[in-house]
Amino acid sequence: MAADSTIHCDIVSAEGEIYSGPAKMVFVPATQGEIGIAPRHAPLLTLLNAGEVRVQTPSGEELLFFVGGGALEVQPKKITVLADTAIRAKDLDEAAALDAKKRAEEALQGKIDQLEQAEALAELVRAAAQLRMLQKLRKTRG
Repeated sequence: MAADSTIHCDIVSAEGEIYSGPAKMVFVPATQGEIGIAPRHAPLLTLLNAGEVRVQTPSGEELLFFVGGGALEVQPKKITVLADTAIRAKDLDEAAALDAKKRAEEALQGKIDQLEQAEALAELVRAAAQLRMLQKLRKTRG
């Protein structure tokens, strides 16, 4: 495959690098909506919501990752996803996501200050996004 028909993609978080390799196309959950990035894309810097990152490899395989938010930097030959948290889709834990959702909902029911409320809301958003991704994976795997 010609070098200009792929773009290098790195997905990293505080825990470390989760993916590094070539891609034909990458889809990310930007704050303005889903963005698709192809080789030679215009430079871009944007924030990410919690959700699914899809990497289409040169062989046609689609790799799925969950990010808990973060930032995206696009250069003509490189994409960098700097995620708050990043997990391979196959490693998502439904029980842990349900537990996190329950904890966040309980925290929001109690008397908490604005910072604790913001943290609980962010946790609730991440847990809900993980659960949506797990549902989608179940449907596609049938």
